[in-house]
Amino acid sequence: MKNEIAQSAKKEVEKMLEQAKQERDEIVLKAHLLKADAKDEWQKVDKQWEHFKSKAGQVSKEAKGASEDVSAAAKLLGEELIKSFQRIRKTL
Repeated sequence: MKNEIAQSAKKEVEKMLEQAKQERDEIVLKAHLLKADAKDEWQKVDKQWEHFKSKAGQVSKEAKGASEDVSAAAKLLGEELIKSFQRIRKTL
């Protein structure tokens, strides 16, 4: 009887170990995929950042003659960049 209890406990622990291993493996995979997604988004946003910096410089230089369309476009791009950076930060 004592042996049966020990065997039952052993099986239960092995089952829990397998379940924990599966959960861990799934989390590791999801974390890896999330990291890859964040890296892809970062590369895309970084290109937009460079574009925004050049446009912001142009708007600053030509502030007197800058049209409302150019200013609005620069503002929209800036808002999109900020949101993208915030999304990336949340995933990290």
